[in-house]
Amino acid sequence: MDVTKVMAYFSIIGDHFQPEKITEELAIQPTETYVKGDIIKKTSTTTASVVRRRVETDWTLSTGYQKSADINDQLKPLLRSLEGKEKNLIRLKEEYELTYIFMIVIEIENNEKPAMYFEKDIINFASTIDAEIQFDLYIYS
Repeated sequence: MDVTKVMAYFSIIGDHFQPEKITEELAIQPTETYVKGDIIKKTSTTTASVVRRRVETDWTLSTGYQKSADINDQLKPLLRSLEGKEKNLIRLKEEYELTYIFMIVIEIENNEKPAMYFEKDIINFASTIDAEIQFDLYIYS
């Protein structure tokens, strides 16, 4: 039986920075990184091969999809990983003109919706580092 799943991730996005520098500064191993200009994937059509490239550089820390009834169950581990690193994040943001995003991706199955609210510590942290909070919602059944 399919169940509702939630994934949360924190992304650092910018035009030109070295993801390894972020990893070193934060002392956190990211889940994924890529650099502006990297090939996304090659696709073939009947007439030509199409190459798509990344339009930005990204450093991401993700929980991966987990069965969940509350988005905070995914946000809290991210927050624990980042707590105490606010000064570094603020300095990096200014130095490299970065954008910070907390993304919550919800896959709803069987009409089972997770609790969707933000605890104060998440709101305060996001505000301190000037991060956006975004949602992707997928309803399957």
